[in-house]
Amino acid sequence: MFRINHAILHVFDFVSCVNVFSEEELDLTNKNAKKYCVSHAKKALGSIDAKRGTFADDSMFAGELRSYFRGERDFIDLSVQVAQFLAAELGHMEKPESCDLLVLDFEEDAPKPPADATEEEMEAAYKAQGKRHFGMFLLESRQAYMHEVGSGETGGTCVDVKRHFAILPNPSQKVSSYALVDAETLAVSFADKPREISGEERYLIPDGLLQCSSEASSKEVLDTVVRIVEEVADEYGANSAAALSKAKAAMMSEATEELEYLAPWDLGAEVFDDEPLQRRFEEAVAAEVPERVPVEKKAVERVARNHKIRTDTGIEITFPSEYSTNPDFIEFISEPNGLISIELKNIGHIENR
Repeated sequence: MFRINHAILHVFDFVSCVNVFSEEELDLTNKNAKKYCVSHAKKALGSIDAKRGTFADDSMFAGELRSYFRGERDFIDLSVQVAQFLAAELGHMEKPESCDLLVLDFEEDAPKPPADATEEEMEAAYKAQGKRHFGMFLLESRQAYMHEVGSGETGGTCVDVKRHFAILPNPSQKVSSYALVDAETLAVSFADKPREISGEERYLIPDGLLQCSSEASSKEVLDTVVRIVEEVADEYGANSAAALSKAKAAMMSEATEELEYLAPWDLGAEVFDDEPLQRRFEEAVAAEVPERVPVEKKAVERVARNHKIRTDTGIEITFPSEYSTNPDFIEFISEPNGLISIELKNIGHIENR
């Protein structure tokens, strides 16, 4: 079960120039507060856009986190320390934007046992705990209009429209700046945007707070591989639509629960029949993609499950990528005149959408 151990909210109000560092944690018996925290934590965990990082050897924040996970640091004190640093840095922007800092200590859902698990495995899974994380979310305030009830000039009830400048992001909204740190391995995942601080453009989360490296996200890696496949196909006059769908089908075939690493160079032989194209693909991948890339199953599924094409005649087709290697369902045919025919087969029913 997803569990929030600790949660606290600090306020950076650069309109009134007043920062509020909370001295107490959020009341997690409040269903709204708990739901809000869980929603943002789950959304960050499930993001395929998050970059990965490794703490630098001299990262001071890594040392603080190690002390916290050992029980030597207080949650509120550490959160205030983070808040004070971020508020000071954001305050050096020419036009700082007001925001709140949500700090969490949480545990994600424990892995589910396999369908054929024994009683001992089922019991162990029931007692198991999910990974523990320390999370920090910069929640940028947005402006919104709201009603305000008061007394009018005649003393009667008056309803007016007011503009509110401190509305938190919705639970379903993507947060542009956050960081999660795994309690066991200190592995970092984060998202951030460049900010001009003291006249210099910086990424505040990885460079300032965490002091960690910045590695490509799963989505960036997969998008790069897909782009290279298309470029190589176009360069050699191959059918790029067929090549791309084959590449996605190959990725999907590797997207098992045990998938930890994607070896992009292995896709060349499965996508291209000719050796020159395979070599060109491997060279391009070696130049742009790390040798072994950690990648989540959900990232592969989201990027590669379906393939969508649009012809120059305006026809759009979306089909499961795995069908690209099965001529019983779809086939790309290169005609002698240089045009391409697409044949859809074994269709039992067509639904208008």
